[in-house]
Amino acid sequence: MNLLTATPDSVRQTPTVLIRGTGLLGTSIGLGLRADGHQVLLSDPSATAQAIAADIGAGIILEQAPEGSDPEIVIVAAPPEATAAEVAAALIRFPDAVVLDIASTKSEILSLLLHRTQDEASALTRADLGRYVGTHPMAGREKSGPVAARGELFTSMPWVICPAVDPVTGDQLSAPEAVKWAGEVGRRLGATVHQMDPARHDESVALISHLPQIAASLVASRLQDAPVSALALAGNGLRDVTRIAASDPGLWVQILSSNARPVVEILYGLRADMERLISTLEAPRAPGGQADIAQLIAEGNSGVTRVPGKHGAPPQSFTVLTVIVDDKPGQIAAVLNDVATVGVNVEDLRMEHSAGHQVGMVELSVLPGRRDELAEAMTEFGWKVVLS
Repeated sequence: MNLLTATPDSVRQTPTVLIRGTGLLGTSIGLGLRADGHQVLLSDPSATAQAIAADIGAGIILEQAPEGSDPEIVIVAAPPEATAAEVAAALIRFPDAVVLDIASTKSEILSLLLHRTQDEASALTRADLGRYVGTHPMAGREKSGPVAARGELFTSMPWVICPAVDPVTGDQLSAPEAVKWAGEVGRRLGATVHQMDPARHDESVALISHLPQIAASLVASRLQDAPVSALALAGNGLRDVTRIAASDPGLWVQILSSNARPVVEILYGLRADMERLISTLEAPRAPGGQADIAQLIAEGNSGVTRVPGKHGAPPQSFTVLTVIVDDKPGQIAAVLNDVATVGVNVEDLRMEHSAGHQVGMVELSVLPGRRDELAEAMTEFGWKVVLS
């Protein structure tokens, strides 16, 4: 079946999907699409990785698939540095298939593919690019590899569709039906589909993904020689800021190298802010110094209010109620059970252990109008409650 003439709008179809790359994301896509009724084929340069993915139910190894199981959609889930070559190979090998990639940057991949169409020795044509759509599922885990895969990994997460465009004319090169199927894959995995051009995508992820990674890594690097006595005082603030610093260096070398220009533009602005702060803190009580510090923190207050809230909705202010619990099994479940009895919805939950004491603190974010009601009820249930 040629999916460019058979649209997902006309009838629900379950095209055969080949996933090239059986790491965390590729295997998770396989699990999700198989649960949706698709036949999924698997391929990976690592025989071990593809065997594990097949064993946990993500699909059938390509070489073991029944005759006539040619893929109608190919999803390239390769490392960023290999993605363009894998996409080109898939476009050539499967001339009727829609080919997607899920790399975290898009402009460099498109540029490499366009270069292939301009190279007389290359087999790629602009017609081939009509079957290509770049995508970026913005989901992941702290673990990697097929054993960490989950079919629900993409539920409610952004799935960005980046149709190929001509960098000179701005004309869309990806066929409309290929773009529709790219979005349909995301929807069938439970994701929230967004569409933007490759350059805008790369600028966006430089700010909301790549900059936080850099900041976390730079802050965490300061801890390498920190005294143990200082680290013993660490609380959730340090843990929150440095959590993603445990990411794979090899992967981030590829990501930052392929999206260097948008990242550098943001770092120029950050450098100006840092130089401004350093200059102020060198003489913090000089005229205007206190106001400048306050202004810098206030600018952060303003920025954080723009981060989307629950389910991607507009930001909303919640109030925090802290419940003190003993450090023993069953306490968290008991707290949540009592909250459910009151009938108050928990918008967010955080935990922190108290240094030097066998107790923990459960921070419950709730709508402002329900905080006092919940605090009173939890106190009656025997919990020690602290209002922020």
